[in-house]
Amino acid sequence: MSDIEQDRTTASVATITSDTQINRYATARARYYAVGLLTVVYTFNFIDRQLLAILQESIKLDLGLSDSQLGLLTGFAFAVFYVTAGIPIARWADRSNRRNIIALAVGLWSFMTAASGLAGQYWQLLLARIGVGVGEAGGSPPAHSIISDIFPPHKRATALAFYSTGVNIGILFGFLFGGWLNEYFGWRVAFLVVGVPGILLAIIVRTTLAEPIRGLAEKRTATDAVPFTSVLSLLWSRSSFRHMAMGAALNAFAGYSTSSWTASFMIRSHNMTTGELGTWLALIMGLGGAIGVLFGGVIADKLAFRDARWYMWLPTVTGTICVPFIVAVYLVDGAYQALVLSVVPGVLFNVYLGTTLAMTHGLVGLRMRALASAILFFVLNLIGLGMGPWLVGFLSDQLAPSLGVESLRYAMLYTIPAAMLWSVCHFYLASRSLRDELAAAPE
Repeated sequence: MSDIEQDRTTASVATITSDTQINRYATARARYYAVGLLTVVYTFNFIDRQLLAILQESIKLDLGLSDSQLGLLTGFAFAVFYVTAGIPIARWADRSNRRNIIALAVGLWSFMTAASGLAGQYWQLLLARIGVGVGEAGGSPPAHSIISDIFPPHKRATALAFYSTGVNIGILFGFLFGGWLNEYFGWRVAFLVVGVPGILLAIIVRTTLAEPIRGLAEKRTATDAVPFTSVLSLLWSRSSFRHMAMGAALNAFAGYSTSSWTASFMIRSHNMTTGELGTWLALIMGLGGAIGVLFGGVIADKLAFRDARWYMWLPTVTGTICVPFIVAVYLVDGAYQALVLSVVPGVLFNVYLGTTLAMTHGLVGLRMRALASAILFFVLNLIGLGMGPWLVGFLSDQLAPSLGVESLRYAMLYTIPAAMLWSVCHFYLASRSLRDELAAAPE
């Protein structure tokens, strides 16, 4: 169906489904503006989150921290509050105006990012990062729900993948700006410069983004909000969801550990400066990752036209390809060899994002989507973001007495490839029941 025909169909459905609401997304232009703006929001989300990774060596020296403390800042402490706040915020989003929730969340996490630059002690920086985590919990579940309401199922993985490029664009600018700002002005200025523009973005979201009619893209009418226990029970009963959630969590374990510690690894083992390194990592993890996640969604939508299992088969294949390259990164001697080898996992790490989100939404009802995203992200971030960076930092501290400066290299070698390989197994297992469980999704 062409965009023009689809626009006409969508407009007619709006008339049928609601006499009181106006369909603000009757045109392709409005839909693309919405997903574009939400992608910018997600970009700021990850700039603020990723900034700490390129600054942490300077922060470690300034505040006298251990690798375990750094891992707590970038991982567990952030993740616990991020995932805990995400559930009630998602329940709120399934019942209320999602646009307003996103605007409030952007303002909060941007303010707390700027406040990170004023921290004089470890506990102050820890509290600021917790504040960032609580704010960022209000970003993705409402955004996922909005995107699923304005794009039809056969385009949803592509739209959600486009939104998910915000992860990698945020990593790009986080490394790029953070690396050079730190080199010339120090880590405190970097936090302030990145945090302040997000407050302006919150105002733009509040004044220009429309709240869509729920279920319009699928010609379905939303029922009353569903209890949390019902959504959790439905998802848990689906073998495909259990496996895709674990696959996503372990993939995120590998991805977050890599993005959190690669800068420190390259500085310690290869003596690179933050400016040059930030540029390299911006291109590899930022630009390369954005290409991977976007084309992952596009390719999956095309392949799944014939067989829906491709939504899980694709991350199975790309994850398998990643593993030998990840191992090689930590075994080569040269800095530039390691960076070039990082390109393949840098592109392929996040292929799973758009496909996993689209399938999670496909398994549930209309007023379950924000909460379903939050439950997926609870598992993904508790294991991936919470355990990944912290475990690598903890293992690095344990290996330091015998390996010295190379302890981080081996901590990453022992954990990241294993997590990625384990992830692949779960994505393949998810594919086995996916088609039947999509067919059994509630109206």
